[in-house]
Amino acid sequence: MSIRSVLEGWFGREKESAQVSIWNETRGTLLADAADLADSSEARNRGLLKHDSLATGEGLWIVPCEAVHSCGMKFEIDLVYLDGKMRVRKVRKEMPPWRISICFTAQSVLELPAGTIASTGTQAGDQLKATVKSEGTYAGSLKA
Repeated sequence: MSIRSVLEGWFGREKESAQVSIWNETRGTLLADAADLADSSEARNRGLLKHDSLATGEGLWIVPCEAVHSCGMKFEIDLVYLDGKMRVRKVRKEMPPWRISICFTAQSVLELPAGTIASTGTQAGDQLKATVKSEGTYAGSLKA
């Protein structure tokens, strides 16, 4: 079963318009209140390239994903790599434009405004939880 089919029951609406809140349950902090979901090939390829910046609380959750680049980006971003159970596998703070970052054990990546990892204390091993705005909660496995 694909990640898309696992998430279909969770969202129950078009993926391109889905926004999620991402909580760090380990630290009791909010990473993003309005993260867009990128779970289609088109959305993953587009990523944040059309953005000039990310405001506090915004982000992009790329599913599936184990590597990202910032070629053509106009600003730094924080990266949080997640496994299939929403556990943080790796963080990368303030990645500048024209860089590549990889975590082979990740199933998804959360792209956040630079400084979010530091301000929330997020680190490898933390447990995250995603809540679709007014649609329910996802804290389980992304694996079928």
